[in-house]
Amino acid sequence: MSIFRSHHTQNTTQTVNKHALLFGLISVFLCGIGFSIIAPVVPFLVQPYTSSPGEQAIIVTLLTSVYALCVFFAAPILGVLSDKYGRRPLLLLCLTGSAIGYFVFGMGGALWVLFVGRIIEGITGGSISTIFAYFADIIPPEQRTKYFGWVSAVVGIGTVIGPTVGGLLAKFGYSAPMFVGAIITVLNVVYGFFFMPESLNKNNRLKEISLVKLNPFTQLAHILAMKNLQRLFISAFLLWIPNGSLQAVFSQFTLDTFSWKPVLIGLMFSIMGVQDIISQGFIMPKLLMKSSDKQIAILGMVSEIIGYCLIALSALFSFYPLFIIGMFIFGFGDSIFGPSFNGMLSKSVDASEQGRIQGGSQSIQALARMIGPIVGGQIYVSLGHAAPAIMGMILIAAAVAVLYRRTQLSQTSI
Repeated sequence: MSIFRSHHTQNTTQTVNKHALLFGLISVFLCGIGFSIIAPVVPFLVQPYTSSPGEQAIIVTLLTSVYALCVFFAAPILGVLSDKYGRRPLLLLCLTGSAIGYFVFGMGGALWVLFVGRIIEGITGGSISTIFAYFADIIPPEQRTKYFGWVSAVVGIGTVIGPTVGGLLAKFGYSAPMFVGAIITVLNVVYGFFFMPESLNKNNRLKEISLVKLNPFTQLAHILAMKNLQRLFISAFLLWIPNGSLQAVFSQFTLDTFSWKPVLIGLMFSIMGVQDIISQGFIMPKLLMKSSDKQIAILGMVSEIIGYCLIALSALFSFYPLFIIGMFIFGFGDSIFGPSFNGMLSKSVDASEQGRIQGGSQSIQALARMIGPIVGGQIYVSLGHAAPAIMGMILIAAAVAVLYRRTQLSQTSI
C-alpha cells in the first residue's frame, strides 16, 4: 500500500506530455478508423464461401471469436513485455500486425485465408491495452477517467468516419475497405516510429520477466486474485459477453432483419460514433462532477439493458426505428461504461504494473468476446434474431447486481 500511495502522490503533481498525448490520441483515432472501416463488409466477404444465411452468420461470429481467442493468449504477454521494454516498441509491433492482418483478410480467396488474417491481427491485438497503459503512464491518476473519456470520444470520431468510408469503398469491391484499413494502420506505424515518445520511465519498468509471467492463465489468476478488482472484472465480463455477440452479429442482423446494404450499415456505425462524441463531450464531464466512477459505470450498464430491450423488440416486429433508438441508448451506456471502468482499473496499481493489468483486462475482455460471438451466433440461428439481445438484458442485469454489491461493500468497509 505504501508503494501505491507514494506513486499516487508523485503523479498528482505530474504534467501531461503534450506530444505523448497527441500521439496517443492520433493512434486511437487511426485504430478506430482502421477497425470500423471493415465492419460493414465482413458478411459480404464471407458470403461467397457459405451456402445459407445461417452458415454465413456462424462464420462471421467464428471469425470474431478466433480473433478474440488470439487476443486472450497474446494480450497478457504483450502487456508484460511493455512493462519490461516500454510501450513504444510493443505498440509499433501491434499496429504492424494489424496492418498485415487487414491485408491478408482483404486478399481472401478462401475461407481459411480469412481466418489466417484474423489470427495474425489477433496475435498482435494488444494495441488497445498498450495504448491504455501508455495513457496511464502520462496522466495523473485523478485525471485518468476524464482522459479515458477523451480517448472514447476520439475513437468515436474514427468510428464516424470509418464505417461510412467502408460502406462507400465497398462499391469498388468488398476487399477495398480492408486494404484502406491496412494503409491507414501503416501510416500510424510510420508516424509512431518517427514521433512517438516512450512513456514508461526506465526506473518504473519491470526488472525481470519469468516464464510464469508470460503464461496468460497465470496472469489471469494473479489479476483475479486481487480482491479489490474481482467484482469489477466479473461485472465487466458479464457485460462484454453480449457486447461481443452484438458486435459480431450486427451487420448480419441488419442484413437479415431489415435487408440493409453496406452503405446503410456503415451509416449506422457512424451515427453511433456521433452519439459517442456527444456523450463524451457534453454528458461525461457533467457526470464526473456529480458521480463516482462506479456510479457512472452502473448508469451505463442500465442504459445498455434498455438498449438491448429495444433491439430485441425491433427484431420481433421487424421495425428498424426501434433498432436505431435502441442502438443510440446502448451506445450511450457503452460510451460511459468504458472510461469509468478503465479509470477504476488504472488507479488500482502502480506504474510498473499498468501494462500487466491492462493486458490482463484485455485478455478477460477477449475471453468474453470469444464466448459471446459463439453463443450469440448459435442462439441467433436457433432461437431467432432477438435472442442475442435478450441474452444481453439478462447478463447485464446480473452484472449491475455484482457491481452494485461491490459498491455497497466498499462503502461499508469505509
